[in-house]
Amino acid sequence: MKNIKVFVSTGYYKNISPIKTLKYLIKKKINDIEFSGGLPMSLNEEKKFFKKLEKHNIRLHNYFPPPKEKFVINLASSNRNILKRSIAHVKKSILYSKKINAKYFSFHAGFRIDPDIKKLGKKFEKVKMENKNKSENIFLRSVENINRFAIRNKVKILIENNVINKKNLSLFNGNPLLLTHPTDILKFFKKTPRNIGFLLDVGHLKVSSKTENFDLIQSLKRLNKIVSGYHLSENNFFEDQNAGFSKNTWFVKLLKKDLDYYTIEVYDNNIGKIKKIKSFLEKSLN
Repeated sequence: MKNIKVFVSTGYYKNISPIKTLKYLIKKKINDIEFSGGLPMSLNEEKKFFKKLEKHNIRLHNYFPPPKEKFVINLASSNRNILKRSIAHVKKSILYSKKINAKYFSFHAGFRIDPDIKKLGKKFEKVKMENKNKSENIFLRSVENINRFAIRNKVKILIENNVINKKNLSLFNGNPLLLTHPTDILKFFKKTPRNIGFLLDVGHLKVSSKTENFDLIQSLKRLNKIVSGYHLSENNFFEDQNAGFSKNTWFVKLLKKDLDYYTIEVYDNNIGKIKKIKSFLEKSLN
């Protein structure tokens, strides 16, 4: 019998110390947690925090541990300083994933611009876009570099699709983000080493389908061929709202059931609601 555990993202608690978030969720009997973002910790706090994590079922995602100085991780950046810093952050997160016996570390696909961190998820300010092929090549080299490091440390890396909304597509008169369209995603993963996984954010896919005018259901089915994990939330097609969902939501019956990476990425402090989603998903998957 399978024993698939659905994780809960800490994305909602971005303005709280990860230590407080851990205590709060454990108190509420949420024991499968994906840490993403939060307030930076001192080196001493970080060490104590990760020692505590070894006792729980935890994995890490993207901005974790939170950098001391905020910056936008961009593994496709043509700015050498940003690229070097982004790779260093991901490698640090891989080492922490190893320390807590997490099987995976996941991160977002790169960008053709270096956006202001305050604009993430909102309308960007217009800056010059890098050539798409150049950005993809930089991103591919970064991923190959990180993957070699991850293999040595026995951690599997997963890359998450980005989300493009109409405001940003219109502002740049083109797409400033990599891996939003299913065709681009499938092409990119043909170039990567086979052990690298694809993390499908269904909320990102839904918004991008409206913006780039592709069929949502057929695209999810196409991408399921390469999927290693899911980030799960609902939205209105126009913005990545990280809203809750039910067993009747469009993607639930389309999820592959033979994976071990499912994360609820719902930004809601109603723990009862989150636990209800976690419960019906685990029953469905098992």
